[in-house]
Amino acid sequence: MQPDHGIRKWFGDCATLHGMRILVIEDEVDLARTLHTGLTAEGYSVDLAHDGRQGLWMARTGEYALVVLDLMLPGLNGYKVCAQLRREGNTTPILVLTAKDGEWDQAEALDTGADDYLAKPFSYVVLVARLRALVRRAPTTAPPVLAVGDLSVDVAARVCRRAGTRVELAPREFAVLELLARRAGQAVSKTDLLHHAWPDEAWDPNLVEARVSSLRRKVDTAFDRRSLQTVRGIGYRLVDDREHG
Repeated sequence: MQPDHGIRKWFGDCATLHGMRILVIEDEVDLARTLHTGLTAEGYSVDLAHDGRQGLWMARTGEYALVVLDLMLPGLNGYKVCAQLRREGNTTPILVLTAKDGEWDQAEALDTGADDYLAKPFSYVVLVARLRALVRRAPTTAPPVLAVGDLSVDVAARVCRRAGTRVELAPREFAVLELLARRAGQAVSKTDLLHHAWPDEAWDPNLVEARVSSLRRKVDTAFDRRSLQTVRGIGYRLVDDREHG
């Protein structure tokens, strides 16, 4: 990587994309801080994660325009982080930034869902250009507020409402409801819900069943509704139950 003197001048001279949030998942603390300094000067809002599990959690729970992802991470490597996000339908552009610069490493990163690849040491000029290109090419992102009938799930604020009334949910309950809302009308398996809400923990279907039971009490029973349905042999489905009543 080039010396970081003059970084602020370069980033300050670039046309900015103010307000966009970037998640940098990088275990080299000094490099992560340097990226934070440079990208903040560029006008981005930058969050840092220093291991794979933390990065995966943040990528799931935050609304990011871009993710910059190292491959050699403690806890959970970058390949697995990328693959997991894509399995869950997360379309946030991912730029892999890593010292693993072999052609097979690049191919594996792209095959697991990365949108671009930049090897260390890297040029900040090239890094910023590629980030800007990813923003231009990115598909329309999922709306920050997911609506299924009169049930709304504000992903950014982590707030749920039924017919305008706020419903207090625990973090795992919100994670389960979020995935169901993202796939509204579709049957979502218990395995997918476990992947989403309990990454890299012991997978016990009872965990999902307990959270769904609690969710039903809060978002359905309390409002005399039946939007959270059990799909026998598969899992659960969230629907607009007003269509049938």
